[in-house]
Amino acid sequence: MKRKIIKIDEDLCNGCGNCITACAEGALELVDGKAKIVKDLLCDGFGDCMGECPTGALTIEERDCAAFDQQAVEEHLLESSGQAAVDRMKAAAERHVPKPETPPPLPHGGGGCPGTRMRMAKPEAAVEPTTTGAGVPGQVIKSDLQQWPVQLHLVSPGAPFFMNKELVVLSTCAPIASADAHWRYIRGRGVVVACPKLDRTEPYVGKLAAILQDKTIPKVICLRMEVPCCGGLTHIVEQAIAESGRTDLVFEEVTVGVDGTIR
Repeated sequence: MKRKIIKIDEDLCNGCGNCITACAEGALELVDGKAKIVKDLLCDGFGDCMGECPTGALTIEERDCAAFDQQAVEEHLLESSGQAAVDRMKAAAERHVPKPETPPPLPHGGGGCPGTRMRMAKPEAAVEPTTTGAGVPGQVIKSDLQQWPVQLHLVSPGAPFFMNKELVVLSTCAPIASADAHWRYIRGRGVVVACPKLDRTEPYVGKLAAILQDKTIPKVICLRMEVPCCGGLTHIVEQAIAESGRTDLVFEEVTVGVDGTIR
């Protein structure tokens, strides 16, 4: 079947083993100093291991592979690590299941890491949604964006809108979760947007490094969500800074909560 599963970039893997500890299903092991998937059917594709990787070697891809088999996972863990490991796996699986709410959460396809768990905020007061219908202007709140494009795949190194400005690297979700993102982080800065979990990220480090070679850029800010998989964006930025060869760049990481607050 075609489904989401962990992908490991062996060139980036440093053999630290953090992902192996983070994987409750026991789907990963070290082979010749590199993390490997033991069997495809043991990997649930939730991505709990991604946020523990210090080099960004773990991503999620969608490919043809064996279906996840929880019974096989239990047998594997019982044989290799004992009942305590099975209990840990079951507890982790329980965390991936959306808790009943009123109204109940809608089912979602693929992925089940903490970053994809459904949540609903309780509104402080009932507010009628605005529209762009008759009598409503096309722009009510001014955008602070001063460039286009913004997606990291589409921008060009050396573009004039990067020159003499700080650069903010936004996760795709951050400016949606935080209403403050425009005036706090986009205003007056160059902007690129990327998702470490769903984008095709292979060219991102090289592209970002090329942008950062512009010595008129004094600082880079990584604005990411608090969910574990978004840690991959931080790793991409850190690798790009190293690859750029610059030692004078200021780097800042900012985390946005799923409720929109700046951590």
